[in-house]
Amino acid sequence: MSTPALIQGYEVVIGFEAHIHLRTESKIFSRAPTRFGAEPNTQACAVDLALPGTLPVMNREAVHCAIKLGLALGSKIAPRSVFARKNYFYPDLPKGYQISQFEIPVVQGGTVSFLLDGEKRAVRLVRAHLEEDAGKSIHDAFPGHTALDLNRAGTPLLEIVTEPDMRSSAEAVAYAKELHKLVTWIDICDGNMQEGSFRCDANVSVRKPGAELGTRREIKNLNSFRFMQDAIDYEIRWQIEQLEDGHAIQQATALFNPATGETRAMRTKEDSADYRYFPDPDLPPLVVSEEWIEQTRAEMPELPHKMVERFVHDYGLPEYDAITLTQSPAMAAYFEAVAQQSSEPKLASNWIMGDVSRRLNETQAGIEASKASAAQLAALIRRIADGTVSNAAARKVFDALWDEGGEVDAIIAAKGLKQMNDTGALETIVDEVIAANAHNVAQYQAGKDKAFNALVGQVMKATRGKANPAQVNALLHQRLDG
Repeated sequence: MSTPALIQGYEVVIGFEAHIHLRTESKIFSRAPTRFGAEPNTQACAVDLALPGTLPVMNREAVHCAIKLGLALGSKIAPRSVFARKNYFYPDLPKGYQISQFEIPVVQGGTVSFLLDGEKRAVRLVRAHLEEDAGKSIHDAFPGHTALDLNRAGTPLLEIVTEPDMRSSAEAVAYAKELHKLVTWIDICDGNMQEGSFRCDANVSVRKPGAELGTRREIKNLNSFRFMQDAIDYEIRWQIEQLEDGHAIQQATALFNPATGETRAMRTKEDSADYRYFPDPDLPPLVVSEEWIEQTRAEMPELPHKMVERFVHDYGLPEYDAITLTQSPAMAAYFEAVAQQSSEPKLASNWIMGDVSRRLNETQAGIEASKASAAQLAALIRRIADGTVSNAAARKVFDALWDEGGEVDAIIAAKGLKQMNDTGALETIVDEVIAANAHNVAQYQAGKDKAFNALVGQVMKATRGKANPAQVNALLHQRLDG
């Protein structure tokens, strides 16, 4: 839990509930498909529609996804968990209840760790439980009417619930980003926030330091990190203003309007007793064997935090670089390919975090869209390391690679970018520059370092930027300081 940062004398307390769609071919209790974007009500079968006489059957792959998450978070995986009926009425909930888990969830405890402003933070988890999603109400489909699309009804979800450990919107967003990275990394969710595959509810309250927890309001269905931060910041300001004006905060469910940047209460927030949970009589207890857990553990990919440790140890990278390069499996694989083919891991890291990321950010693309392959970037880095091209020339080569394609050596030759490393030729040019710039030489010898830079500039100008800067500096010092 982070150190409290006070806002107008109040401490902010935030807890999160993340709902992630699991990557399964069929729904959690039926064989209906889960494909996004199909025509409305074409992927809901009799079980999803709660027609009389239908019975739910548990989807094994959904349980497998829950086990993977529990292993990734260091959680306890319950050997026996129970499904319950959560009773409430809403038009897009065909049964009149949601099948979820209440008293005994499948994943219990765990931690999500991340860096924020260079400081390590950790958010404790209460649980992650399996449940089915509801359908979707479309309020603007027809004037004065609400349409129902039940394609999403029964889609398998994991709801991941935190302790109220976060103390700022920035920390909440950092937590959400880390969780998003993790569930996509282990391939249990596609992470598409626009399609609702990863959506979050933020429980926000404020209190005076040392006081009991304040009354919380839950901001529902935050489906972008920017909206998440804006919504929480507005809610914090609103609650403080209410308390300062002498009003009490009423527990409620709120929605965020991106157009106005404001939250507004949707309905009074229920407590768990209001849902009248009871064990679902149609589903037996879920039993997860130790053998299944161990088999899943053996199949797990290398997790991001372990990869960070390896990058620091094996490649000598700073921790910041290692964390940046493990934002996705594709990014990590790209770095390793460049580092191994160039034998220059730190240069590889610098170029990927610098020029490659700059180009990708121009189109908001991922590393998969890089127009410079790992082999091409490695070849360029080798030419920097062996002195064939300067850093400035290398950027010209990189831009040509990205915009036009081709091979590194061919681009260097075609554009005349090869660095001048002939010591004899450079000595002659340095001597000529010294002879032609007596004033700068005198200033340098009088202790004015800027005059030295002027001499370096003259040599680079004489060589049309092709001289090796390190050699130029060494030769000038040799002549002037010798």
